[in-house]
Amino acid sequence: MSTNQFIKDLHAQHLKGDTTFPDKELAKEFIDSFFEFLFIPNQQRRHTVADLEKEFESFKSHLSTLIYDVVGNGDKTQAFTKTFFDKAPSIYKSLLKDAEAVLKFDPAARSIEEVLVAYPGFYATAVYRFSHQLWIEGVKILPRMFSEYAHSKTGIDIHPGAVIGDSFFIDHGTGIVIGETTIIGNNAKIYQGVTLGALSVSKGKAQTQRHPTIEDNVIIYSGATILGGDTVIGHDSVIGGNVWLTNSVLPHSIVYHKSEITIRDKNPLPEALNFVI
Repeated sequence: MSTNQFIKDLHAQHLKGDTTFPDKELAKEFIDSFFEFLFIPNQQRRHTVADLEKEFESFKSHLSTLIYDVVGNGDKTQAFTKTFFDKAPSIYKSLLKDAEAVLKFDPAARSIEEVLVAYPGFYATAVYRFSHQLWIEGVKILPRMFSEYAHSKTGIDIHPGAVIGDSFFIDHGTGIVIGETTIIGNNAKIYQGVTLGALSVSKGKAQTQRHPTIEDNVIIYSGATILGGDTVIGHDSVIGGNVWLTNSVLPHSIVYHKSEITIRDKNPLPEALNFVI
């Protein structure tokens, strides 16, 4: 195919699309600026109440621009934006509970300020809660952009469609995947490398629950994989590291993977050890 024909085909393909996309850089700027506005006050510029009100209003304009690029309708844009910022106080309170859970359960956390500034799990949770609000309103592409930006920064992949309760604690977090229809209760703790995923289903079942339900007070340790929409982890259970689950677990269960590790004196070696990396 010639370059000229390729360009023509590309142009025709572009014309088929009926959706515009928000500016990625503006989306990143909004999510980072709004996070800092809520949790990392600028010590170089002491805010008055009037200053905070003015800045809060500016975020409304910023978000409405991004939403309009997706929905292309002024009335819908205003409604979505208003609902988001009406819910902002409750989202903020929910995130403070998340931060308090981190401070309570992580011995390395020295202060709530440290959690707000330095914990990637808290940042990813915050972006999830902002994105989830837009998702349930019916704004689809923008929250996905927000969540993928957080994924790129933290290594934590939380789909904005997931439902996550209060006091959610992510420890370390790198490699965590939480799928679209996952349901997580209150006071859950999840460590790095955990996957809450789906078993293979047809595209026709995309609207059904494909991901597991994690009830209240569950701890899931690093490397565990829990799959399937019919899989329910009962409340107050502990799922150990490297466990693979595709079936439900009763409340108050302890599930662990047993592996065999042998330790001996290396001298003298009975045979040559060859390592291939």
